[in-house]
Parts: sequence; C-alpha cells; structure tokens
Amino acid sequence: MSKRNSQAAKNAARERLRLEREKQAKRAKVKRQVIVACSVVAVLAAAGGIGYAVVQANKPSYWEGLKDANVVAPANTTGTKGTTVVIGKDTAKKTLKVYEDPRCPVCASFEQAVGSTVKKDVDDGKYKIEFISGTFIDNHDNGVGSKNALSALGAALNVSPEAFLEYKTAMYSAKWHPDETTDKFKDDGYLIKVADTVPALKGNAKFQDAVKKGTYDAWAMAMSKTFDDNKDGVTGTPSFVLDGKKLIADNQGNPPMSVADFNRVVDAALKG
Repeated sequence: MSKRNSQAAKNAARERLRLEREKQAKRAKVKRQVIVACSVVAVLAAAGGIGYAVVQANKPSYWEGLKDANVVAPANTTGTKGTTVVIGKDTAKKTLKVYEDPRCPVCASFEQAVGSTVKKDVDDGKYKIEFISGTFIDNHDNGVGSKNALSALGAALNVSPEAFLEYKTAMYSAKWHPDETTDKFKDDGYLIKVADTVPALKGNAKFQDAVKKGTYDAWAMAMSKTFDDNKDGVTGTPSFVLDGKKLIADNQGNPPMSVADFNRVVDAALKG
C-alpha cells in the first residue's frame, strides 16, 4: 500500500470516529433532555397532587357545607329554623329539656331504663319535653351517624310527634343502637330498617324519601348548633334541665340513670 493510500485510510478512519462521537454526544444530549423533562413532569404531577390534596383537605365536607344552607324544618317544630321541638300536653306547666346525641351510648342506656317513665309522665301531663340534640360524637369518632340519624328523626317528626318518639326509642334500643365507635347510623338503609319497626314509618314512602334525599340534613345541622350554643351549660349527654337548673343525681354531677333517681330529681325540681 502506498503512503498516499495509507494516509487516506487513516483520514477516513478518523472521520468515521468523529462522526460516531458526534452521534453518541447527540444521543447523550437527547437522553439528558428526556430525563430532565420526565423529572419536571414528575415534580409538576407531585405538586399538582399535593395541591389537589390540600384543596380537598380544606374543602368543607358535605355536612359542614350545610351550616349556612336553607333549612327545611319538619312539621311539629317552632322557633328559628324549626329547632324548637316541644312535645306534650298544653296543660303541662313545666318543660323538661332533654339534651341527647343519637350515637350516645349513655343516652341509649337511659332510654332503655327510663324512657317508658318519661313517656308516661308526658302522656299524663306531668311536664312537656323539649328535645335538643347534638352531634358532637361524630367529631370525636370521625363519623356522620349522629347527624344522619338526627336528620332521619326530623323526617319522623314531620310525620308526627308520636312517630318521632317511637323512632327515637327504637334507635336507642338494645337491638338497634350501635356501639359508639361503629358509625352504623351513617347508612340510610340501616335507619330505614330501624324505622320499619315503627308502625307509622313502616313502608312510609314519604319518610323514606326524606331520609334518602337528606331533606332535613340542614335542619339537623341547625339543631346541632342549637345544642352547641345552649345557655344551660350542657356539654355532655344525656342532660336534663328544668327551669334553667341542670338535674343531677349525685355529688359528682351525674344524670339520673334509674327510674328512682329520675323521679326523685324531677319531682323535686317540679316542686320548685
């Protein structure tokens, strides 16, 4: 091979090597751009996800959003937004305020032990009952059952005061009242199942429709606010107030949980 041919071969080899290096450099550049682009997308996606999560976390829940909603008040109520629920004979001179929470296990125990006595007293005109229901257990146990049950009670009250009382008794019964940490009352189907034990509510399409549509959801929130803003100093349930005085069974401030204790403190309060 001549020197000329040898030199030409070397030049050609160098040129091929240069071209190959350029190709490799271009491929490396493209790869870096792809990596950077993917990283940016990932960061944006993460930021977007975080942003969405923040928005969702700060977005008011369905029930919280009802605090300023228009209230549809059940029949058989009076007062602002229908939050005054008084049941009893007009001839009864005194009104006993009863503070409850639908999920409250102690309220259930009271109803099971003393509920029939209270009903007899009301039927006899011994006193009227004003019901004030709270939903604070939902806040403690991260649920919505108290609010949902209260809305269903509103639907029962819209049928009649008697249906309301019987439904409340059924809710608090040993058979139907769930453990405080079990949010069964959030289920409309369960509430309707309980209602089917009450003659006036069994198969009642209007009642069931109100429960499913949440007709009285905003009313439940208004009633809950009435509980929260009460001026009787009540913070727990059950609580009983007559003539502005909280009725207690002992020096520890416990509510009367037996028929004997209930009759004793109520009779004393009625005498003034």
